[in-house]
Amino acid sequence: MNSPTEETVAPAEIASWSALPPESKKLFQLAAENWDQSEVASQYVERALEESNDMETLVSAYRYYFYKSQPTRALELAEMVLERIRSEQNLPTEWDELEPLLATHQQNLPMRLYLTAYAAKALLMAQLGDYEAAKTIAARVSVLDPRREFCATTVHEVLTNPEE
Repeated sequence: MNSPTEETVAPAEIASWSALPPESKKLFQLAAENWDQSEVASQYVERALEESNDMETLVSAYRYYFYKSQPTRALELAEMVLERIRSEQNLPTEWDELEPLLATHQQNLPMRLYLTAYAAKALLMAQLGDYEAAKTIAARVSVLDPRREFCATTVHEVLTNPEE
């Protein structure tokens, strides 16, 4: 197992709009301009995905679909983000092996992005009705997130105490 990339970035710089490749940025701007016309906006996002294979475009696309309340597509893309980070960082697939790496390196950009996408996966799975898997993922991220930065604790609390 290689050590995760030791690149740390100030929170304001993580996955910023300006980090998109120029062509993707144009396409996402067009998607934003056409926000109320979901089919048109989604075509721009899908075109960006076809034309660029970089992480920023992939993350921006899963966030777009998340905010457009299209959890199936958002989940597909969030899982692609997780798989890409896992592959690029040579991360283990088993949680027992992955958790200590995430805990130790969570201020590093790839690990923060992994935790963000993993927490989003919990919420998306809950939206799609897979409550048990969502609870499991949310609980895992919550343990690593005492400051509640990734919102997994809130998701876990809602799923385990729906009356409250």
